[in-house]
Amino acid sequence: MKLAGPDHPIAVEPYAGRVRVRVGTRIVADTMHALALREAHYPVVYYIPRDDTDMSLLTATDHSTHCPHKGEASYFTISADGREAVNAVWSYEQPYPAMAAIKDHLAFYPHRVDAIEIG
Repeated sequence: MKLAGPDHPIAVEPYAGRVRVRVGTRIVADTMHALALREAHYPVVYYIPRDDTDMSLLTATDHSTHCPHKGEASYFTISADGREAVNAVWSYEQPYPAMAAIKDHLAFYPHRVDAIEIG
């Protein structure tokens, strides 16, 4: 585990607006309770509570990755509107203690869904 620091800052804070994720015509997630994660030089990633996601559209996959700052990520495929967005969603089921806020939240790859609407 690596802690965030001046050479790799990470900040997680509540996002004050609405975040919606769409695949085709289906709304996969819709929330007013997203977390905005800002990490180093990467674009902001919005983590959406599972309770605000249509989990019936998601299927867990065997894919996983490791982040030295957040822990082990699990992935999901979205099935909606007759399409599959493979490994389009990730989640840290047991994040490192410094990133505990993102537990029970999901993040979406913008290039694997049709829209992530931020408002």
